[in-house]
Amino acid sequence: MWRARRAAVACEVCQSLVKHSSGIQRNFPLQKLHLVSRSIYCSHHPTLKLQRPQLRTSFQQFSSLTNLSLYKLKLSPIKYGYQPRRNFWPARLAARLLKLRYIILGSAVGGGYTAKKTFDEWKDMIPDLSDYKWIVPDFIWEIDEYIDLEKIRKALPSSEDLAKLAPDLDKLAESFSLLKDFFTTGHKLVSEVIEASGPLLLLGSPGETAFRATDHGSESDKHYRKVSDKEKIDQLQEELLHTQLKYQRILERLEKENKELRKLVLQKDDKGIHHRKLKKSLIDMYSEVLDVLSDYDASYNTQDHLPRVVVVGDQSAGKTSVLEMIAQARIFPRGSGEMMTRSPVKVTLSEGPHHVALFKDSSREFDLTKEEDLAALRHEIELRMRKNVKEGCTVSPETISLNVKGPGLQRMVLVDLPGVINTVTSGMAPDTKETIFSISKAYMQNPNAIILCIQDGSVDAERSIVTDLVSQMDPHGRRTIFVLTKVDLAEKNVASPSRIQQIIEGKLFPMKALGYFAVVTGKGNSSESIEAIREYEEEFFQNSKLLKTSMLKAHQVTTRNLSLAVSDCFWKMVRESVEQQADSFKATRFNLETEWKNNYPRLRELDRNELFEKAKNEILDEVISLSQVTPKHWEEILQQTLWERVSTHVIENIYLPAAQTMNSGTFNTTVDIKLKQWTDKQLPNKAVEVAWETLQEEFSRFMTEPKGKEHDDIFDKLKEAVKEESIKRHKWNDFAEDSLRVIQHNALEDRSISDKQQWDAAIYFMEEALQARLKDTENAIENMIGPDWKKRWLYWKNRTQEQGVHNETKNELEKMLKCNEEHPAYLASDEITTVRKNLESRGVEVDPSLIKDTWHQVYRRHFLKTALNHCNLCRRGFYYYQRHFIDSELECNDVVLFWRIQRMLAITANTLRQQLTNTEVRRLEKNVKEVLEDFAEDGEKKIKLLTGKRVQLAEDLKKVREIQEKLDAFIEALHQEK
Repeated sequence: MWRARRAAVACEVCQSLVKHSSGIQRNFPLQKLHLVSRSIYCSHHPTLKLQRPQLRTSFQQFSSLTNLSLYKLKLSPIKYGYQPRRNFWPARLAARLLKLRYIILGSAVGGGYTAKKTFDEWKDMIPDLSDYKWIVPDFIWEIDEYIDLEKIRKALPSSEDLAKLAPDLDKLAESFSLLKDFFTTGHKLVSEVIEASGPLLLLGSPGETAFRATDHGSESDKHYRKVSDKEKIDQLQEELLHTQLKYQRILERLEKENKELRKLVLQKDDKGIHHRKLKKSLIDMYSEVLDVLSDYDASYNTQDHLPRVVVVGDQSAGKTSVLEMIAQARIFPRGSGEMMTRSPVKVTLSEGPHHVALFKDSSREFDLTKEEDLAALRHEIELRMRKNVKEGCTVSPETISLNVKGPGLQRMVLVDLPGVINTVTSGMAPDTKETIFSISKAYMQNPNAIILCIQDGSVDAERSIVTDLVSQMDPHGRRTIFVLTKVDLAEKNVASPSRIQQIIEGKLFPMKALGYFAVVTGKGNSSESIEAIREYEEEFFQNSKLLKTSMLKAHQVTTRNLSLAVSDCFWKMVRESVEQQADSFKATRFNLETEWKNNYPRLRELDRNELFEKAKNEILDEVISLSQVTPKHWEEILQQTLWERVSTHVIENIYLPAAQTMNSGTFNTTVDIKLKQWTDKQLPNKAVEVAWETLQEEFSRFMTEPKGKEHDDIFDKLKEAVKEESIKRHKWNDFAEDSLRVIQHNALEDRSISDKQQWDAAIYFMEEALQARLKDTENAIENMIGPDWKKRWLYWKNRTQEQGVHNETKNELEKMLKCNEEHPAYLASDEITTVRKNLESRGVEVDPSLIKDTWHQVYRRHFLKTALNHCNLCRRGFYYYQRHFIDSELECNDVVLFWRIQRMLAITANTLRQQLTNTEVRRLEKNVKEVLEDFAEDGEKKIKLLTGKRVQLAEDLKKVREIQEKLDAFIEALHQEK
């Protein structure tokens, strides 16, 4: 019917020519009929009405019966007005009817052939989309199983609306305006008609040629047709571009409506309307697998070949902007020319009812529709990056895991890597460039990773270094997608637009790619919204010469097409490789289980967390055992330790100065004053220190003592760390010193010894103290004078010259003491001179200070021996003590002093024991629990404190099992979705 309609139009034109044309003498080339044929093909347009004024002409008529060829045809010029006619009208009528038959037949055949040829040309102009079927996701072909197409068909625009979107035929009909001029001038009209029917040889009878067209034309006609063809091609390309954009708008509108509907459905599911438990999405399950893998091997082991979309590019090339356009939110920190991406960021995109983002290790959700939450999210990402970067470094290989959910997001996992740099600037670590290269290579060497190579279109392509890196990792371009950013700036700055086409087609780089895309990431303003950037991008490509001149295809532009292509490629790679990876982890699990059975056949497979829990219980049991220590044991330890700390002060600063006095009254007064000063300033503090150290020692003893066969040395480092940290955190009660000071002061003021047993105990305590001091003094004198004659003969030891001088001085001072046993504690100056002169007379040169030092030890020994003898005399002095030493020369005030010290020690030990058992042990137990809780949350602490082959093997076995289980669940869900 289509061809018949055009043939009918051609017939009407031919009839008007037969009736009203005048003779024209001209040769018509056969191959120049295509242009007018195309014009005739479009002549059915309603706006084109062919009219011709009535002409009265006379011409000589020919038919096939005259046996004259078309080469002899001569037409007279057009003449207007009345012309005389012959009267043989029956013959003329027959001749006209016969010729009309051939004209109609020739026009029909020629018009049909021309229409077919035009249709074939248009068909060749349409690009071959068979190579880009991978862009369309697989689920599109099965969409009728999941979406009610009948409802969508009803929602589609009517045929009248779609007709409005068809190419504007009015513009195409403009080419027929010249045809009107042809009809107004007779010679052009006839030439175009003959060209329309000239491509065929019409046969009037078998073996006879009806007419032929010659191949001679004017140069002006050739030039006109060339210009006309170029204009028509440009018009058709522009119309095709507008049509594609219109259909794309319709598709976006439908997708938006579908997004809103899915959002409502998901919201209903969240509210529990359907009362069913929602399963995890495929992308969430896959992201969990990658998170476990990241924890299992932070160095990104090469055996992990699960697909990821790795985003690489030069610094400030627009990587982060492309990722934000795909995620539909400005989620990353931004800076002007500053390195902002300092560690890899794994972004998992999934579909959800609300546009939110959350970290793997946090439950807080950031609402991406609110600017406050967006700012908080960017700040949190920046803090995490700076926390991952160690001191002295600029970038870190540790990955930050972020989940982004929202309606209409393409499901995939992307990893944003730090931008590749060419030069290390000030403020960066010297190895920053090499570290970035190593991180990028570690991710790209995965044979199943999809490399999203980002190239800045606004700078010279020769300045890029990322393309060389990508070409090394993927030389055949089987998993690389090339993205040219900032195309708007590139089109404005580049002098030759064909250079952009060469970049897109990969002709300027040695790198090959699976697909090439061009995107616009905004106008350079960081405050632009995603919606504004998208509108600007669409407007730019709609008016861009790159599309109008076919340098870029429509499917190669906009971040929307890019995200669709990357998502489809990602899932294709996942389906092809995930089962193979699951098999490899099964083999790894079998090897680890075999190794455990061979090395630890009788031990359970406890990973680091389970071992920590076991150690935690043991430590808490040991802390509780502190409360089971008997009060007697506490008091004995406290009293003994406190006396060891204060004995030197008591003997040297209290007893010895008081014993130098001449009578008992002065002795008691001196003792009381010194005891009061000691109690006010030093004694309570010393007592608290002793109690705290005693608690530490007991706690350490319980923590470190072996438990027999049940003891596991794998916990030793952890227990030691817990002990040190708990002791560091523990602080004694500040009010303990004040209350203890009052108790000690009251105990020292009591001088009443109630019975003989207490008296004997005081004497025994005094004897022990004095004997210990005497022993220390003897050792000091021995070190001063050297070995005696027995050791010299038995052990072959000799004295040094200094020891000999000390020995001579000691002998001289002992002679002085024998002469006066009640000599005071200090030497007079004349006595020092006498001793020095006596030694010089024997040839021994001494210094006065050496004499004083030797005298201190000699007199100390003499005094202690005298005090011990006096102590023996006081054993029977309790009777005289009760009578206050009346009518007796015996005075035992020193025994009373030591009894007061002994009683103070006992009361202090009892007070400290009560405070330990009632308060401090519980506070220490609380501190231990807090330390254990802190260590439990600190993974690095556990890794540092729980080490060894057994721990690492159990840890690997647990991770591999978890990965395998999650992979199996993911594969099962993937098959169900298929």
